[in-house]
Amino acid sequence: MPKRRPHRDLRDVRFVRTLDDTGDELVVGEAVALDVLPAGIVLRLGAALLDGLCLVVLYVMLLIGLARVWPRGLDEAWAPAAQIAALVVVLVLVPAALETVTRGKSVGRYAFGTRVVRLDGGAVAFRHAFTRALVALLELWGTLGSVALLVALFGSRPRRLGDLLAGTVVQHERLPRTRDPIVLLPPTLVGWASVADVRALPQRLENRLGAFFRGAATVQPAAREATAIALAAEVAEYAHPVPPVPAEDFLAGVVVLRRGRDRQAFVTRAQTLAAAAATATARPPGFPR
Repeated sequence: MPKRRPHRDLRDVRFVRTLDDTGDELVVGEAVALDVLPAGIVLRLGAALLDGLCLVVLYVMLLIGLARVWPRGLDEAWAPAAQIAALVVVLVLVPAALETVTRGKSVGRYAFGTRVVRLDGGAVAFRHAFTRALVALLELWGTLGSVALLVALFGSRPRRLGDLLAGTVVQHERLPRTRDPIVLLPPTLVGWASVADVRALPQRLENRLGAFFRGAATVQPAAREATAIALAAEVAEYAHPVPPVPAEDFLAGVVVLRRGRDRQAFVTRAQTLAAAAATATARPPGFPR
């Protein structure tokens, strides 16, 4: 009896990690995953350096302005207090106010395409920005960024201590525009599509199917087939009936059915809103014009 060879996983490790990686997803209390891409450490470091340079220039200009308008006869003991007050204004109040007004932006974040948002994806308020700026006095300025770097390196996402205390995250907004591939229904699944039920498919698994078809053209055929088989085994638990076709054809059929279901849901919603608007604007019978 010949010996069985151990099963060899032909799937591309990087491709599988891309499909299964959910560590960057932000999940709100309703268990909804948000499409927010946290900014990397390099982007955040570049934005922080540019912001720090701007704040230093602003502080020097403020000191020069105070020196010109400072009364000559005033006690010199007030000079250190004025310098400390100017330092607090520049390092705490100015960044907090700027983040609040620009909804999470700053000079450095404008340049590097990042933005501070809440964990639920919403815009930051003044209390979030003030907490981040206040913690930055020790975390960034007091330790020259070493504490922030250590916290970002050992966390699940590159978030500094100020983000952890304020409940915020820095997202990357300038993403390359990519066109999703057009997935068509295989001819062998035309009859199956008329009776199939894929409504129970989880949204996260559907997102992985989209990621599979977006990256399938860039991997080797063996890795593509192995990954399709693994995904088809997971999708089969939520699809009824399961057609006897190749794994990738089955996945394409599921994607087409879900796409049609979503399109029909949008059409139905638009019709419902149009009917509601017509009812709301209609005059009651006999009501004078």
